[in-house]
Amino acid sequence: MAKGWVFSALLVVFIALAPPCEAFYLPGSYMHTYRQGEEIWAKVNSLTSIETELPFSYYSLPYCRPKDGIKKSAENLGELLMGDQIDNSPYRFHVNVNESLYLCTTNPLDEGDVKLLKQRSRDLYQVNMILDNLPVRRFTEQNGVTIQWTGYPIGYTPEGTSDFYIINHLKFKVLVHKYEGGKVRVVGTGEGMEVISEADSDAKSGYEIVGFEVVPCSVKRDPEAMSKLTMYDKIDSVNCPLELEKSQLIREKERFTFTYEVEFINSDIRWPSRWDAYLKMEGAKIHWFSIMNSLMVILFLAGIVFVIFLRTVRRDLTRYEELDKEAQAQMNEELSGWKLVVGDVFREPTSSKLLCVMIGDGVQILGMAIVTILFAAFGFMSPASRGMLLTGMIVLYMLLGIVAGYAAVRMWRTVKGTSEGWRSVSWSTACFFPGIVFIVLTVLNFMLWARNSTGALPISLFFGLLSLWFCVSVPLTLLGGFFGTRAEPIEFPVRTNQIPREIPTKKYSWLFIFGAGTLPFGTLFIELFFILSSIWLGRFYYVFGFLLVVLLLLVVVCAEVSVVLTYMHLCAEDWRWWWKAFFASGTVSIYVFLYSINYLVFDLRSLSGPVSAMLYIGYSFIVSFAIMLATGTVGFLTSFSFVHYLFSSVKID
Repeated sequence: MAKGWVFSALLVVFIALAPPCEAFYLPGSYMHTYRQGEEIWAKVNSLTSIETELPFSYYSLPYCRPKDGIKKSAENLGELLMGDQIDNSPYRFHVNVNESLYLCTTNPLDEGDVKLLKQRSRDLYQVNMILDNLPVRRFTEQNGVTIQWTGYPIGYTPEGTSDFYIINHLKFKVLVHKYEGGKVRVVGTGEGMEVISEADSDAKSGYEIVGFEVVPCSVKRDPEAMSKLTMYDKIDSVNCPLELEKSQLIREKERFTFTYEVEFINSDIRWPSRWDAYLKMEGAKIHWFSIMNSLMVILFLAGIVFVIFLRTVRRDLTRYEELDKEAQAQMNEELSGWKLVVGDVFREPTSSKLLCVMIGDGVQILGMAIVTILFAAFGFMSPASRGMLLTGMIVLYMLLGIVAGYAAVRMWRTVKGTSEGWRSVSWSTACFFPGIVFIVLTVLNFMLWARNSTGALPISLFFGLLSLWFCVSVPLTLLGGFFGTRAEPIEFPVRTNQIPREIPTKKYSWLFIFGAGTLPFGTLFIELFFILSSIWLGRFYYVFGFLLVVLLLLVVVCAEVSVVLTYMHLCAEDWRWWWKAFFASGTVSIYVFLYSINYLVFDLRSLSGPVSAMLYIGYSFIVSFAIMLATGTVGFLTSFSFVHYLFSSVKID
């Protein structure tokens, strides 16, 4: 048994610390080879900004449109929920052919166009372009440090002026790797495998796209002369950056000319490693050191608490068991402590139905988190598959409804001693957390609809989610509740007195329980910073191995903190431990929410507008509430097992 635990621990540490292996392909993306001169098209995603966090359609601005019209790409559930809207674009490339081309000249700008372009530029909106499933990158120099960004700005305002300039010329660099089909027999992409035979090895030879970069610039051109050209006519190359006099100003009656040039560069980067540049996090050494330092400190503190606790309980049990019946009776009269609440420790708590419902939802959320992070740690949910992580979480949550119903109803039977009312408990479990999330998202969705943001859920998707909720999640929860009625209830080791014991006036306050959440919070606050940065600052997060370690450590610390506080309440002759055991570890969610507000105030200072702030607070509330249910469930179930074991170990007539 010990060897199994050691092996599991080593496996988890290996997942967390192992460097990316170039022998494997990122799941969710197919390798595509292109022939010399083959035509490929870039796509455009929603316009995004770290200032407003409200995505908008690319074609909501006066950009050039494809000749064949706008065509939306197929999107999964996660992409729709995140506000992604991937459309085709007029940007056309020929593989390994350097070109400088004309796109279009717009009509004269009216007051509305100018106001919208200036507002989007002021809010630092970015154009997100995609080529062969790779987001476009750009580089800037700040204080001698090169910073990598995804996307390029709509416009900019030079220092010392209030004028706005449009980005209307793009210099693309496409990194390609020469692929020889005869050198590889089997290609695995995580979604399937392709066997390449000798006969078609030449046909499979070509170029792999391994990088996509852009240098954006503003170029003022003569609209009358340029409008005589047709789309994709060749033009002269441009050297960026240009002086302000040669840049295109945003003002009324102006006509913009959009052009671009592309340069293909041979690269030694292999196709399996092309995402490494995106997944490389800033300050990686500090990230690893901080995480490991936090883990070691928390493990050390938790170990000390656990050892002291075991010695204390073992001493109490040993002294109590060594006494004869007469001495035990005398001891009960003279001493105070957990031994005096033996007749009340399993008395039904207040709002027992709500507690059972929250336990069921907590089991469901915790199971979803563990399975999702485990799959992501093994590389099954990569950034190449946009929205796959969120889609997987939703599917897992719905399927785990059967576990939630089972846990809630079985706890209900244990508390009540009967199955009567199990349908109501199951329905409440199926609707409690999803109902709160639905209400919050509906309010936020109306705000997004009012702003015409692509982040607003389409009405069809809105009702589709409701259908999934009531047609999949609710029936599975009811089925789990039915199984819970068939399971044997947990028998209490002692009888409950008819008259409740009076609780001494000296008792531990809820402030002490509130402070207990600091220890679990210490295990995740560093990782929380990187997660918030990836969500709100548009960075990629792909260190799921460390996240898995942090999650497992969080579960252990929550269990230990809750057990220790439960023991302290029992020693104070306070038998109302049920809810306190839940919130002893569940209060970590309060610190998570407060930290999110701190992040909003001090790290997202650029976030502007009440709608953006409401979106941030609404999403933070949902996440914090889910964390409360999951961590509270861990603490309660551990404390329940401990109390059951503690009083079953005492000989009582």
